[in-house]
Amino acid sequence: MRFRLFASCVILALVAIALPAGASPPEPDGVHEIADDVSDTPLEVHADHDQHGGPGGHLPGSIENVELVGQADIDGAAPGRVADVSAFGNYAYLTVRQPGGCFDAGVAVMDISDPSDPTQVGFIEATDGSFPGEGSQVLDMSTPSFSGQVLVFNNELCAIGGDGGVSLWDVTDPLNPEVLTAHAGDSSPPGAFSPLHQIHSAFAWQAGDRAFVVIVDNEEVRDVDILEITDPRNPVLLTELDLNDFGVLQEGVLGDNSFLHDMVVRRVQKNWVMLLSYWDGGWVQLNVNDPANPVFIRDSDYSFPDAITGLHYTEGNAHQAEFSPNAKFIIGTDEDFAPRPFVATITSGAFTNSVFTFLQGTASQQLDPNGVLQGPSAFLGLACGPVPPAPTPDSIAVVERGTCSFQVKADNAVAAGYAAVIVFNLQAGGAAPCQGRVIPIVNTSVPFLFVTRSVGLKILGTYDPETSPCVQPTPAPGSASGGIRIERIFDGWGYVRMLDATSGAEIDVYAIPEAHDPAFETGFGDLTVHEVAIDPFSDDLAYLSYYSAGIRVLRYTKAGLDEVGHYIHEDGNNFWGVEVHRLPGSSETLILGSDRDSGLWIFRYTGA
Repeated sequence: MRFRLFASCVILALVAIALPAGASPPEPDGVHEIADDVSDTPLEVHADHDQHGGPGGHLPGSIENVELVGQADIDGAAPGRVADVSAFGNYAYLTVRQPGGCFDAGVAVMDISDPSDPTQVGFIEATDGSFPGEGSQVLDMSTPSFSGQVLVFNNELCAIGGDGGVSLWDVTDPLNPEVLTAHAGDSSPPGAFSPLHQIHSAFAWQAGDRAFVVIVDNEEVRDVDILEITDPRNPVLLTELDLNDFGVLQEGVLGDNSFLHDMVVRRVQKNWVMLLSYWDGGWVQLNVNDPANPVFIRDSDYSFPDAITGLHYTEGNAHQAEFSPNAKFIIGTDEDFAPRPFVATITSGAFTNSVFTFLQGTASQQLDPNGVLQGPSAFLGLACGPVPPAPTPDSIAVVERGTCSFQVKADNAVAAGYAAVIVFNLQAGGAAPCQGRVIPIVNTSVPFLFVTRSVGLKILGTYDPETSPCVQPTPAPGSASGGIRIERIFDGWGYVRMLDATSGAEIDVYAIPEAHDPAFETGFGDLTVHEVAIDPFSDDLAYLSYYSAGIRVLRYTKAGLDEVGHYIHEDGNNFWGVEVHRLPGSSETLILGSDRDSGLWIFRYTGA
């Protein structure tokens, strides 16, 4: 099991020790366990991102073909507190977080029967120590065990005593909601801080007289968990999957962060199809006619070179997606908060031009954000004793984790004259530990970096993509290894991709121009896209929540994507969620947006 949550500020606030489950054997001088990479897991990508709070913190106000119908702040609105939005009938539901503390989290209930004057009429409190975020949804259910509307939301943790899993509430009477199941999900093995594993998102659907929910398990590599909720008071866990077992991670994507972030399920012809956003793995389709036994259909591949930047790598970051009404197209969002990341590239050997990410030691010399670290590498084995001298002053030591402390490895490499040290994870312990990352506690006068085992094997030129890196041995110390170049590269913020649903092939991409202009790198808020809502009442419109770039309207055809409208308030916006909705008896299409710093905004598209 590999935990996916350690870099999140809300988790680090709980404890200052490493989690034992799924961790590699502890180093004698300590280690902060972490999986994936900073701001690259479901929990981490939304931690500590306050977009606009002062002058110059957002793009200038601008409106085209989008009209503001109504707006209402949630009670106690504060920067960063509002998350997702969903709706059913005359009511909208906004999940409320608590990034500044662990209090007053839950779901705000908004009466939108008069969309020009939305009003908060209730609040569903989350369990103390837990908070919802990405997974708000209302399912209109009719099964032998329940008939009515069920509000579905996820649970992450902010304090000891909270619990994970999915929450199900009866909102048939939105003014008097009743809990059906406070928490349901995976409890094997027990969660790190709660009985149930934390989840980042949830999506529910009904097929025939049965109902189901799929959830994002934050705490293990089998992160696709499907539960039956035909009786929403007694959910039953049916299956768990790791989509990396289907080889969805693609070479050339920056990082090894292939995990579930979001998903939807819909009927496509005679089949129930789950569309999963699997971060660096791209978009994956599963047949879930039998949710206890999903069948892999296909996954998408990222374009190389990158379709917008032209660089030899792409960042991936498949965040969320939906099918077009006819299920011919998929529009997906790549969320990326780091427009100028460190990019490490192998410059020679069998894996030339392979890129990777890393974590730096806590007290080691940090990489120069404006410089370049480049040189040949030399494999020193475990480096627990004296090592051969560096062949050149710019040589980079490559070392396997294990046996002795990070400090010993660092001291031996520095004494031999190496300009930097890269440690890759050890073989023992199964699939999860070897591909996890840690933040080493080590004091060195040179950069000290940690990478997954697969990256280490690529540097050594011995990686076999058909075999788990956790069972692949290392060559003898002194074996040839590839050159390394590490530098910060401006590659812009996350953007939008359009795919052919029947092949997974990329048709087109879209980004606001400012997102890939270095002049807008800082001072204008986050210019990454967050979510897409494809209009079910139109055959060519989609709406984007684009953080500080506002609400965007796209027209899509078989030829690609074009922006046809947008809205940014003169004081700035910070949109997280977007939803398409029609009120009962109305033919008017409304666009609901959740602004993280205020609450509910309701729009209509006025273009042709």
